[in-house]
Amino acid sequence: MVTTHNLGFPRIGARRELKLGLESYWKGQSTLADLTTLGAALRRQHWADQAALDLAPVGDFSFYDQVLDMSFTLGNLPERVQGFQGEALDNYFRVARGRSAQTAEAHAGCCGGVAAGEMTKWFDTNYHYIVPEFTSATEFKLDASRLLEQLAEARSQGVKAKPVIIGPVTYLAIGKSKDGSDRLALLERLLPVYAQLLDTLAAQGVEWLQIDEPILVTELDADWQHAFNTAYHHLKVSKLKLLLATYFGQLQENAYLAAHLPVAGLHVDAINDREGVRPLLNLLPAHKVLSLGVVNGRNIWKTDLNATLDWLEPLARQLGQRLWIAPSCSLLHVPVDLASEQKLDADILSWLAFARQKLAELQVLAQALNGGRDSVREALAANQAALAARRASPRVNNPAVKLAVARITEDLGRRESPYGQRAPKQAALLQLPRFPTTTIGSFPQTAEIRQARSEFKAGRLDLPAYQAVMRAEIERAVREQEALGLDVLVHGEAERNDMVEYFGEQLEGYAFSQFGWVQSYGSRCVKPPILFGDISRPHTMTVEWTRYAQSLTDKPMKGMLTGPVTILNWSFVRDDQPRSASCLQLALAIRQEVLDLEQAGVRVIQIDEAALREGLPLRRAQWQSYLSWAVQSFRITANGVRDETQIHTHMCYSEFNDIMASIADMDADVITIETSRSDMELLDAFDHFSYPNEIGPGVYDIHSPNIPTEQHMVALMKKAAERVPAERLWVNPDCGLKTRQWPEVIPALTHMVAAAKTLRAELA
Repeated sequence: MVTTHNLGFPRIGARRELKLGLESYWKGQSTLADLTTLGAALRRQHWADQAALDLAPVGDFSFYDQVLDMSFTLGNLPERVQGFQGEALDNYFRVARGRSAQTAEAHAGCCGGVAAGEMTKWFDTNYHYIVPEFTSATEFKLDASRLLEQLAEARSQGVKAKPVIIGPVTYLAIGKSKDGSDRLALLERLLPVYAQLLDTLAAQGVEWLQIDEPILVTELDADWQHAFNTAYHHLKVSKLKLLLATYFGQLQENAYLAAHLPVAGLHVDAINDREGVRPLLNLLPAHKVLSLGVVNGRNIWKTDLNATLDWLEPLARQLGQRLWIAPSCSLLHVPVDLASEQKLDADILSWLAFARQKLAELQVLAQALNGGRDSVREALAANQAALAARRASPRVNNPAVKLAVARITEDLGRRESPYGQRAPKQAALLQLPRFPTTTIGSFPQTAEIRQARSEFKAGRLDLPAYQAVMRAEIERAVREQEALGLDVLVHGEAERNDMVEYFGEQLEGYAFSQFGWVQSYGSRCVKPPILFGDISRPHTMTVEWTRYAQSLTDKPMKGMLTGPVTILNWSFVRDDQPRSASCLQLALAIRQEVLDLEQAGVRVIQIDEAALREGLPLRRAQWQSYLSWAVQSFRITANGVRDETQIHTHMCYSEFNDIMASIADMDADVITIETSRSDMELLDAFDHFSYPNEIGPGVYDIHSPNIPTEQHMVALMKKAAERVPAERLWVNPDCGLKTRQWPEVIPALTHMVAAAKTLRAELA
């Protein structure tokens, strides 16, 4: 009999209950007891959703981030928070976001906050984790309380529990050394704490432990490969059965290593690594379980159940009870429940599966393997009919769009002149001071904005009234920026619900859910649009709002767009054609908007590519293929304008050092990037790469409520000026300000403008 299990479940709740509970607590509007009660209720519901599984995950629920949870389990707290007393969860939130609840601050003596932990992307997903911090002096000390409490809860509810933790090698690999020391040197100190954790769980009667080591799908040098052997030979004395879980990619040259580690089972991502499964069977010892991720945990299209069974049935005959099946990875990356959707087009709805539906698909596969296909005949027939309808739908394929892509030439992605000739023309037109100041695009999404949007969508506010509210908010943003003394303004994006969803709503080939939320970080949730067909732009999307904002001021107004690669990477993308083809379609659509903005008199246009690095394959050998079509897509979008039009782009929370040549090849006139949490470490790339154009390293961490000082910003910019000529530096926040409040934004930007004036005086 095949065993079914799950690697992780979405933690936010079907209606974002966790988000609302967290933000209520952080604002001091609810208590810690309220928050912990909510967490228990969500876990109960999620385990109920997984009741049909043979094994359900325990420990995958988190109040912020599973990597930060692991840091606290291992006692690896940054020194800056070790002295605080009080509730452990408050200290946890200090690391996550710089401070905890407002009501907790006075009693904990932390009113000004502390430096929040650095965030970066979890492999190639849009989920952000808090980066573990290491030094040569780092020590580890077990605190298993969180995991044990959740295990006790699960057992009291009859859950067939499989605890989940992050493995020791991945934990070290995804962290950062703060003093330049070797992270692997800490393995000897770390392994005894892991062994203690395993013994603690074994003493609780745990049989199987899922230990996640996704770093195995990346290219590992000999030292890191050796670390795996060291780690798991140290841990093999445990009485627990370890299921080593890999996901997001292919094992390739690490297949032999993974197959022969002393663990009881191995999980592989059969969505990304199906071709590697057969060779792996020849390597895997005959006593080991093989778990196959056969349902896509990162996209929302229905699984082709018959095709999957065609592939699985021979494996089931060969492996027998050693075969487990599961989603490819944690379901953290998909929405909770398709049944909540009441407004999605019926055809498109029939093509989709969210987390609960994916688990139902898993049960159909298991029943077919255990009892034959006839036992699930109706389910298989319904699945086949939905897939056939999708393939045949005229809404999916647009011949005119495909023809436009086929006609793309190299000239379409080339500016009239190189940067050296463009820059003087732009300077003469814009007349900006040294160290010009700007923001990244969005301003706070106030209660008034959200209420008006809600009322408009519900039909209780007509279009003219809604537009009047948005214009009032745009005017407020413009007036505030003028009062602050910013040099290049933005309209504030009051009318935009999300930087990707807003554009998708106006493009043909997209559909939208009501409750398709997924967690990006902490309480931040996004609702990725569903890219189901060929993309075209039927009308302008931003021109009128930008034109209105420019009419309110004599200062330059940036047109704000999201780039094609980011729209692609932050959407649920169709799986029936290459991603590169969809990206080129998006590039042509956004290019039309760029040209219309220029025609409307906009002289500065920002095309955000926040997710460019996120889409990079996990293996370097595959990078060039991706970067080639990603950079081409950006250039097609941006490069139809005149020399005098200044093109900006923005990237956030990613390591750029190893792709700087490709970023330079995008040929944006100005690039802004996140650097404040990393203390400008991201600019180390410029020690070895002479970036030719202008750059704005972020000096204000907008993901924390803390307000940076002028002195702090000046110090960061002086570090930047050591690497980039001062005449090519801009001063700006890390990212957009939509998640912040005006009382935080005004003083922070006041300090930022003051910092720019200081820099002009000292570094002119």
